[in-house]
Amino acid sequence: MGKGKSDDAKVVKRKGNTKMQLKRNIGYFDGVSFIIGSIVGAGIFVSPTGVLKHSLLNVGVALVIWTASGLVSLMGSLCYAELGTALPFSGGEYSHIKRGLGSLPAFAFIWTSVFTKPASNAARALLFAEYATQPFYGICPAPEVLKKCLALAVLWSLGILNGRSVKMAAWVQTVFTLLKMMALSVIAVSGIVLLAGGRKETLARFEDMFSSEMPNVSQIAEAFFQGLYAYGGWWSLNYMAEEMKNPSRNIPLTVMTAVPAVIVFYLLVNISYLTVLTPKEIVSSVAVAVTWADRVIPSVAWIIPLSVAVSIFGALNSSMFTLGRLSYAGSQAGHLPVLISMLNVHTCTPAPAMIFSTTIASIFIIPSDLLMLTNYFGFSAWLMIGLTCASLIVLRYREPNLHRPYKVFLPVPFLIVAMSFFLVLAPIVWSPNLQYVYAFLFMLGSFIVYIPFVYFKMHFAFLDKITCHLQLLLEVLSAPKSDDDQ
Repeated sequence: MGKGKSDDAKVVKRKGNTKMQLKRNIGYFDGVSFIIGSIVGAGIFVSPTGVLKHSLLNVGVALVIWTASGLVSLMGSLCYAELGTALPFSGGEYSHIKRGLGSLPAFAFIWTSVFTKPASNAARALLFAEYATQPFYGICPAPEVLKKCLALAVLWSLGILNGRSVKMAAWVQTVFTLLKMMALSVIAVSGIVLLAGGRKETLARFEDMFSSEMPNVSQIAEAFFQGLYAYGGWWSLNYMAEEMKNPSRNIPLTVMTAVPAVIVFYLLVNISYLTVLTPKEIVSSVAVAVTWADRVIPSVAWIIPLSVAVSIFGALNSSMFTLGRLSYAGSQAGHLPVLISMLNVHTCTPAPAMIFSTTIASIFIIPSDLLMLTNYFGFSAWLMIGLTCASLIVLRYREPNLHRPYKVFLPVPFLIVAMSFFLVLAPIVWSPNLQYVYAFLFMLGSFIVYIPFVYFKMHFAFLDKITCHLQLLLEVLSAPKSDDDQ
């Protein structure tokens, strides 16, 4: 008994000598994998039709919009690169908005994100379950209970993985990003080969690609909106800035590698689709990549549904990783319960934050009708991007001496702010719906919670006892606050 107590004391002492903080385990290639994995989901395989449809099947206009959307995403990611190198803290937009615009806008961001981001993860998990189970049921639909059980299993498997090991989560992300890029490479290279073959009808499609009816301004704007949505996820790296090795170098380098790579792949894949299918066939197809595979590689067409499942899995892993860091940063700032900012004593990972975000996502899976509500929060993503770039502008003038290893050309954030607010207002003006009012009221509801619990610091003593018991159960300790939260 005495020896056992002595060993326990040594372990506690050893843990006490180790500073509890997130470890810098994410390198350049891991960062590239996380960005590409976040951007490339199921959309490019299943339904890259929005841009072409709103371009009125004009191939030239559609390809220009795909390129322009990618360049806008690259400009946005360069703005984030400046903030990530100057303020390398977990939490992404949340940390930057808090530093630049204050605590209240940051709380509104995390209040909305705690609802919308887990819901997005739940939707991805259900989509993965649908693609993973469908081959076993042929033309019949898979049972809803089976899909929900598989979605929950995937969510919790990734939640546990991300809560136990950053290195393992990064390894999984790298593997699944490579697999999805291999699938996109098959489509892209096949398209180039077929295009080089010189079929007359195919060449004519590209030689006269601007000859079709030209869309009007509102249709171009809608197509542009669809293109930007397809590039969503470029902001993910800043959530893990605190865990990046040499962030001053690796954050800008990672962004400048990953986003242009996605732009090139998206263009090549769309050209490949247009080489094999007509614009009308693409717009009418339920799953474009599957239709393409049936034409080009019918003997191994099954590889495309598998690739879609792989792509969704990789995007889900990346999204869960970043969401855990957002919850962790919010808790450190006092905007979420203190337990969520604690780190596991054995792995120095934000295990409580991962459990918190995975639990909320699981709630959305069980009555999946709730996911319909999140469709009306789409505007909030670009609202937060606009506020983040506004924070960059504010910090340039308010903190001119802040060390900035990388600085973006100042007109770029002004352009992103203007475009962000246009993208916030456009869907509301074009298709007004009462649900948008509910979504806006939900965001305003954050003020009701903020005033008593954050501003006046209202506190319930019984929560301390619950926190203490959970802290012992999960073997977690408080991490020192980052400079941004002190």
